[in-house]
Amino acid sequence: MKLAVHYPNFSFPGGPESIGPIIAATARAAEDGGCAQFTVMDHWFQMEALATAQDPMLEGYTTLGFLAAHTKEMRLGLLVTGVTYRHPGLLAKTLATLDVLSGGRAELGIGAAWYEREHLGLGVPFPPISERFERLEEALQICLQMWSDDEGPYEGRYYSLAETICRPMPLQSPRPSILIGGGGERKTLRLVAQYADACNLFATDQGVVEHKIKVLAEHCTAQGRDFASVHKTITSGSLGPPQEASSFVERMKPYAAMGVDQVWVTPAGPDPADWIARFADAVVPQLSGL
Repeated sequence: MKLAVHYPNFSFPGGPESIGPIIAATARAAEDGGCAQFTVMDHWFQMEALATAQDPMLEGYTTLGFLAAHTKEMRLGLLVTGVTYRHPGLLAKTLATLDVLSGGRAELGIGAAWYEREHLGLGVPFPPISERFERLEEALQICLQMWSDDEGPYEGRYYSLAETICRPMPLQSPRPSILIGGGGERKTLRLVAQYADACNLFATDQGVVEHKIKVLAEHCTAQGRDFASVHKTITSGSLGPPQEASSFVERMKPYAAMGVDQVWVTPAGPDPADWIARFADAVVPQLSGL
């Protein structure tokens, strides 16, 4: 099992001018500690479950471009892009750019979007959930086409592209990996089986995660997809002091037995770089053996 870092909070005592140095230091600490991936959120307003909408929130892909210049090896991505936030053709171009400039380290994390307040606040259409899932499927098809040799048109119900040109192409071969976030059993996990390389589930309950993985396996069978080829990942959320590393590893053992191969953690405390450095030092070697 691999360790990844998810970074959702940009409120620091030093104000906006402290954000860049702190997040860069945290990403470097994660990479030095052997973490496999570093992600940030794709939101315009901070989530109300964490703070207030007025608290700082960075634009996701600009942030990843900044982090690409401060790291060398870790994969970079958003957990996850809302399909309503960017036209799929421009999203595919953005990912390709990040992949080229990072040396082939970009991952597309994508989902159906949910935060209605930020859409209404900034004047972005927020269609019903059924339409968002239909748009999500078309967006996946568009990205796959733009990262292929097919530069022809794409004609869907919601998106029409006359030319799917994407130059330069991503460095990764055959393309950047795709992760779909969410555990919806009818649509989300079906889309994972059909289009994605990875799923991401919330590790709120072992039984729930085990059930979702079984549903994913059923969708893979229906799609003729090798279930083993889909990476299963979980998000554990915020943790306590780095000293809790041993208990964290114990909690991860059942997930590893289910086939989960990556877990995201969120730094805690006023010094996220130090937290990650100490936590990764204690956890990464143990997780690698699971």
